[in-house]
Amino acid sequence: MDLKDLKIAIVHDWLPLYGGAERVLEQMIKVLPQAQIYSLIDSVPENQRGFLQGRKVITSPVQHLPFGKTRYRAYFPLMPLFIEQFDLSSYDLVISSSYSFAKGAITGPHQLHLCYCHSPIRYAWDLQHQYMTQSGFASGVRSWFIRAALHYIRMWDVRTSNGVDQFAANSSYVARRIEKVYQRPAEVIYPPISTEKFAISRDREDYYVTVSRMVPYKRVDILLDAFAAMPNRKLTIIGSGPDLPALQKLAPPNVTFLGHVPDDAVKKHLETARAFIFAAEEDFGIVSVEAQACGTPVIAYSRGGSAETVVDRVTGIHFHQQTPNAVVAAVEQFERSTYDPDVIRAHSEQFSSARFRREFSQWVTRSYLDFIVGQSDLGQEPLVGPYRKPVLPSQ
Repeated sequence: MDLKDLKIAIVHDWLPLYGGAERVLEQMIKVLPQAQIYSLIDSVPENQRGFLQGRKVITSPVQHLPFGKTRYRAYFPLMPLFIEQFDLSSYDLVISSSYSFAKGAITGPHQLHLCYCHSPIRYAWDLQHQYMTQSGFASGVRSWFIRAALHYIRMWDVRTSNGVDQFAANSSYVARRIEKVYQRPAEVIYPPISTEKFAISRDREDYYVTVSRMVPYKRVDILLDAFAAMPNRKLTIIGSGPDLPALQKLAPPNVTFLGHVPDDAVKKHLETARAFIFAAEEDFGIVSVEAQACGTPVIAYSRGGSAETVVDRVTGIHFHQQTPNAVVAAVEQFERSTYDPDVIRAHSEQFSSARFRREFSQWVTRSYLDFIVGQSDLGQEPLVGPYRKPVLPSQ
């Protein structure tokens, strides 16, 4: 079966910038160049739109609401309604690229819906209490409105998981979360890393680096406290987000915030830093693998995706508590250790973009063939596409 014969839609949560989920979308488009892209909003700057490969994006009404392109998360109680308004009835295959609402897109019994799940909705499930506390909504009247909205979203999230025919997860960690939340198995397809764009540098400088969105669950605050306790160590922080102003106020003198910088500058920092460091419980952790593609060791919290991407004492060091003291101990241990950049680089290559495209294509092809067989067993045919039997004139 050739996937190019199918009419395909890819539904993505939202497109504010070129980030980790968008790198996955970029490779999906390369595998399925005929796919029509849908997203709740699209505000990707012109200088970052190359990954869309000239595709037009069909957006939801959120795009036209006040501050919809910039403060779209404020509309989260309405997102289930908006994602359900996409008319996908003419497609053979619908693929949702989802870490929030995309998997709730409505499909019919004659369509195959595959979900590449970056994560079940983090702030509605196991990270709810962390988000509420760190966002200042742990108590008060507004807190109860938010809790009620999240309760509704959890019910919607579980219900819409039944509309997905097959799940794929970006790590074994996320596959376990899918099983926990949706009671569904998921095939693990690690996200794509453009390892070919990175090179080992032998010229290391005297600083550590992290690249992160400035949002609560990334736990950049832990890194600030840790480096405040290590005034002789330097930390460079790359990234932007709603928490950036507050974090900048907390930063000690040996921490430098660069905000959002071009990809070339990120690459340069990953290649020349002593180590990449992060304290988040990541679903996968794309940038940490990019750092390893530069031969750069990674100091990472041992839960989540980093348990699968960082080999303790080989490509980096794990710390086991999300505390400043644990980070300090890991940094001190790192300073007493040696690492082979070539070994680190070789480890990263198992997460390449070519590997993702191959595994993703195989998963989609296999799933659609199984779907066609299942439809035939039921005496049914897809409504559209190359496998529909011709309608014969009545005798």
